[in-house]
Amino acid sequence: MVRAAVVAGQFYSLAANSLEREVSELCPKVKTKKEAIGLLLPHAGYMYSGRVAGLTASSVNLKGIFVIIGPSHTGIGEPFSLDIDETWQTPLGKIEINSALAEEILKKSPYLKKDTQAHRYEHSVEVELPFLQYLKSDKSFSFVPIVIGGGKLEIYKEIGKGISEAIKELKLIDQVQIIASSDMTHYEEAKVAKEKDALAISALLKLDPDLLYKTVKEEAISMCGYIPAIIMLEAARNLGAKYAELIKYENSGDTAGDYSSVVGYAGVIFS
Repeated sequence: MVRAAVVAGQFYSLAANSLEREVSELCPKVKTKKEAIGLLLPHAGYMYSGRVAGLTASSVNLKGIFVIIGPSHTGIGEPFSLDIDETWQTPLGKIEINSALAEEILKKSPYLKKDTQAHRYEHSVEVELPFLQYLKSDKSFSFVPIVIGGGKLEIYKEIGKGISEAIKELKLIDQVQIIASSDMTHYEEAKVAKEKDALAISALLKLDPDLLYKTVKEEAISMCGYIPAIIMLEAARNLGAKYAELIKYENSGDTAGDYSSVVGYAGVIFS
């Protein structure tokens, strides 16, 4: 089956030529690309978060397989869901799921379940794909989509460990990058949002999933994808990541001009 894009025409352009032009304007030419095991990318409408996502993705030597982990905004389907049965489509073309890696991840992580319904109307994984399609100009990549609902810290870390073990088992360490899809603070005054987000970003830069969890909970940070970020951090550390860099931080007020209630966006790479 083919999963059609559900937010094309809403979060990003519907027509292929318009989308390619839109993404090209958000992805600057970066001369010196960085190596990365993991990335944190935002997932809002491109007019708001596209500059952060585009610069961050453009700054990295992109590989050929991506594990993209997003939060569930819909609540539909399994709470820990991996889609394995579909080809995904955006206006820029079709992307195949890497079934071998997907199956291995399912074997290594008992919490993850094979499920398409959780992905049917969820945007958090989908919005990352056009950036990868544009930057991988030959479109030669595959991916594994994972959508996560609520649970416990121990479960998140176990899923991250399972992802890394699957990558190791298939000897794909040099071929896979893990993307956590997340926006930062939601609907607070820009100054407050920046202060709260700085605390979460500090935990990310320390590559510390436990600290990120503790910080988000204690500081009441409305970071919608902190769970995917924890999973990505755990997997990336198990794959050898020791360094993190904040590429760009913005908020929706930088586009809309209203700083009284914003959403924050951060782009971070882990190597």
